Amino acid sequence: MAGLKQDILNLEGKKVGSTSLAESVFAIDPNVHVMHQVVRAQMAEARQGTHATKTRGQVRGGGRKPYRQKGTGRARQGTIRAPQYRGGGVVFGPHPKSYAIKVNRQEVKLALRSALSAKLADQTLKILDNVEFEKPSTKAAIAALKALDIKDRVTLVVDDEDVNAFLSFRNIPIVRIIPVAEMNTYDFIDNKMLVLTKAALSRVEEVLG
Repeated sequence: MAGLKQDILNLEGKKVGSTSLAESVFAIDPNVHVMHQVVRAQMAEARQGTHATKTRGQVRGGGRKPYRQKGTGRARQGTIRAPQYRGGGVVFGPHPKSYAIKVNRQEVKLALRSALSAKLADQTLKILDNVEFEKPSTKAAIAALKALDIKDRVTLVVDDEDVNAFLSFRNIPIVRIIPVAEMNTYDFIDNKMLVLTKAALSRVEEVLG
């Protein structure tokens, strides 16, 4: 299928070539509803769901009636661990649960393609030749961002083997760097700029094309 031309830049911000982007991945009509559903599922999956409170049957103590059933003039009570007592159980409190929302693989891929298409349409997508560093260097990473005119939040998607790139960019507050194996809709859209390396782009198109 015919593609869309996109410049390839180096870490100095200079054009070093161009590539053809797959229209099936970068030129679809973004499905906002599916993107919303997938991001909701991602955020829900991140919730631990381990919050818990104890009911009256789980609170320690209170095995004996506080006073006799009749003859005191007071309301009958079975335990001092009832909710109306201090130290008693909690009524309708939270209990461990899963917040997972089911989305199928086709929806996940459609959401990713929609996010990439939206980024390209908004001109907030850059393709880098590579982000190879001889050794980890945050200073070099900051210089690269400046050369690329990136001043706001950016998601950088690199090849899974680009360890030095990960170590160089990870401490920069505005940068979210992820290996291509962990690409997801939320990180694609939660930024002002999305940057893919050429190697990561090849993998993206292989998976989503």
